[in-house]
Amino acid sequence: MGDRTKKARSDDAANWEISPNGYFRIAKSDGVFWLADPAGNRFLSKGVNTVRYDQDAIRNSSRAPYAEACRHKYGTIERWRATVADRLAGWGFNTLGAWSDEAVATAGSAILGVTPNLDLGMSYTWDAKVSAANIPRQEFPDVFDPNFEDHIRRRAQALCAPRTRERHIIGWFIDNELRWGPDWRGPDELLMLFINLPTTLPGRHAALAWLRHRHGDFEQFNSIFRTPCRSWDELAALAHVEPPYCRKPSYQRTMSEESYANHVDPRRAAFAADCNAFAALIAERYFALTSSAIRAVDPNHLVLGSRFAYAPACDIVDAAARHADVISFNCYDTDPSAAIRACAASGKPCLIGEFSFRGCDSGLPNTNGAGPIVPTQADRAAGFRRYVTAALRHPSIIGYHWFEHADQPAEGRFDGENSNFGTVTINDDIYDELTRTITSVNAEADAVHADAALSYVV
Repeated sequence: MGDRTKKARSDDAANWEISPNGYFRIAKSDGVFWLADPAGNRFLSKGVNTVRYDQDAIRNSSRAPYAEACRHKYGTIERWRATVADRLAGWGFNTLGAWSDEAVATAGSAILGVTPNLDLGMSYTWDAKVSAANIPRQEFPDVFDPNFEDHIRRRAQALCAPRTRERHIIGWFIDNELRWGPDWRGPDELLMLFINLPTTLPGRHAALAWLRHRHGDFEQFNSIFRTPCRSWDELAALAHVEPPYCRKPSYQRTMSEESYANHVDPRRAAFAADCNAFAALIAERYFALTSSAIRAVDPNHLVLGSRFAYAPACDIVDAAARHADVISFNCYDTDPSAAIRACAASGKPCLIGEFSFRGCDSGLPNTNGAGPIVPTQADRAAGFRRYVTAALRHPSIIGYHWFEHADQPAEGRFDGENSNFGTVTINDDIYDELTRTITSVNAEADAVHADAALSYVV
């Protein structure tokens, strides 16, 4: 096996023939996906999220304990940026993940790549007109509203167009953790969310028109949805439609359970088919509009996808693949292989936008936040090694971003998270065992990934 591995690495290096074009792009060598950097060199995005001085104010206050500690330790934000930039590079990281202070990227001895999150779709739901007091908050942006198209084009123009020639931008994340169906935020399917939009909104009209076209006969439709209505017109006037069935989130479903439940109740199967088809329609429209809005003003940088909170249904992933350059997803499992396989089936390269492990010995509550809780910092380090090594053995992976740079406050940040996610404590003390392992894994990463075509088993 050793000779075979050496030959694979030699052949891979010999086959790498990417000429520089000044910007990051996707490349493939011997069946393995990579990024090519602006100079044409092979590149894996090894990143950290939320690298910022003002990280995490305590919930319902203006106090930011990490900033207070760093102000005392470094004196100025410029000195903090330079120190952190060199520290990250010393650990083998080459990328600032989402929500980072991008000034860090150029503050050290090596320039780091950046991956800004545009919030292109969700920012529409925050708009003052859309979120007026008398209108319920949209759980997913109304992609059928002409104002949505105007909004994302204006936002892309404002955020992307001025930066089209910045070479250290790897690409743009479109959004973060949109709600593609039932998940920890609630049981609603996208179809039900759109049916239950206010009666004046285009998304509700589009959903009802789609159902009418799909079913034709109202009685046939109502045998599945069991509404109190007697016609399509009555349905259009109904303020709220109760879902006839509730499904588990996609990350909790098993194929056998779904097949059995649908076999027992064919109406449930029909409802599930409607939900899946409508979600695919939403995904196609969302990714087509947002990707084209970005590319219209910035042809130079990659569209990195929409940071799925988990691997969604394959039709949603396929829609993303038709329009984005990369499928990005967050995965807090102990092993990302299942999520990678689900996303890589689209044929596009994949980037892990968030993962982490939390230690019980950190002194933090760890009661709010995603991901595994492990006994010690040594276990966090071991978890990082296992996770990243498993990811790198998949030919589709082009990067992995750890969540996050510094620990959260014990009192909880804006959403209550209070966990040991950091590479450093809230006092900016380094987690030595974790970062030593990170340094080792990052140093080995390119070689491990170069062998992915040999080691990968479907």
